[in-house]
Amino acid sequence: MNTSTLQALCERVDDYFPELQKQRRDLHKYAESGWLEFRTSTLVAERLNELGYSLQLGREVIDADSRMGLPSAQELQSQEQRALEQGAIARWMPYFSGGFTGIVATLATGKPGPTLAYRVDMDALDLNEVLDDEHRPYREGFASLNGGMMHACGHDGHTTIGLGLAQLLMELREELCGTLKLIFQPAEEGTRGAKSMVAAGVVDDVDFFTAVHIGTGVPADHIVCGNDTFMATTKLDVTFTGVAAHAGGNPEQGRNALLAAAQATLGLHALPRHSGGSSRINVGVLQAGTGRNVVPSSAMMKVETRGSTNEVNEFIYQQALKVISGAAEMYQVKFETKLMGAAQSSKPTEAWVNYIHRQADQLGLFDNIIDRQEGAAGSEDATYMMERVKSLGGQASYVIFGTDLSAGHHNEKFDFDERVMAQGIKTLAALALNINSFTQE
Repeated sequence: MNTSTLQALCERVDDYFPELQKQRRDLHKYAESGWLEFRTSTLVAERLNELGYSLQLGREVIDADSRMGLPSAQELQSQEQRALEQGAIARWMPYFSGGFTGIVATLATGKPGPTLAYRVDMDALDLNEVLDDEHRPYREGFASLNGGMMHACGHDGHTTIGLGLAQLLMELREELCGTLKLIFQPAEEGTRGAKSMVAAGVVDDVDFFTAVHIGTGVPADHIVCGNDTFMATTKLDVTFTGVAAHAGGNPEQGRNALLAAAQATLGLHALPRHSGGSSRINVGVLQAGTGRNVVPSSAMMKVETRGSTNEVNEFIYQQALKVISGAAEMYQVKFETKLMGAAQSSKPTEAWVNYIHRQADQLGLFDNIIDRQEGAAGSEDATYMMERVKSLGGQASYVIFGTDLSAGHHNEKFDFDERVMAQGIKTLAALALNINSFTQE
């Protein structure tokens, strides 16, 4: 890509950046949690359709049986109605009804070349946004209107990057080759959505895959070309079912589910770690009982395991199941587990990381170009897509665009410098424009 092409690319994005900023703030104002992105998905589908993309929607890109952590049917129905009242486009709603809120947009250039895929996520967190004048979204009128739902991780920015990239690629289509795919994923929070899209085959034809995030502690004007710190994780809900009894009159007739859950909690946090890498385990929620004079007949706990590798996480997870089973047996109660989310660990492909580095360097947008991020950074279910692409012979990476934050991720005061969206769009477009130089190396 010559200097004039680079300059033209950057100028195009700068020209329509005000509209992208407006789009991001609209998404932030109407934040929607995982599997409930009805308004978001209809607006994204409408824009992609206007741009001329071939669309696959809903059940075409989401395997129903592979979804995790799905809200109740009643909640899904209620949120569909809420979305329509807040401006969701009704003609697109049937595709996404029932929580099938994924989208894949494809641009076939008609010229020989590889298939490049970009993944952005769309969901908000289950969090109440702070409402005071020190918080820019509130002060400037775009704080979330939806209680218990807030874009506190930047996914509104990710979705906007995806839409801006879609516009730029379509404008540059005469200069592109191969096939471009834009994957708009629901339910990343809780690592619930990517597995179902992988099961639906959305990345089976992909040669080069890039997932996107902003922030995560990376300073402004820095780019990480291949984050490899994500831990594998398994998230499960556990329900213990015992027998209620009068706590004073006949306690021996009861089967105490609360004690089973408490015993399991202590046992889980006492599990030995694995020598193969770092691991984590946490019981984040424990709820039980109905009254002080009743032996609790039910208890529920929310648990997660993590490991620096898939093998370490699987070891911790299997040990956790044994602890849970043992606690249930000790107190003679029944138990059920329900998988609520999962992600893998995944290492970026070195050659693809190097290519991303070269494109970022050529653009001259960044003060620092980093090949690998150091330190644990939680978990991310885009790793399912990365691992699938790699298993089929493709290459994959996870790119982080640094930005100034008003507060850390998953914080009620979270906000970011919107200029990072332009950096992301320009860099991701460069990957497509120069792909021939990479494939011919």
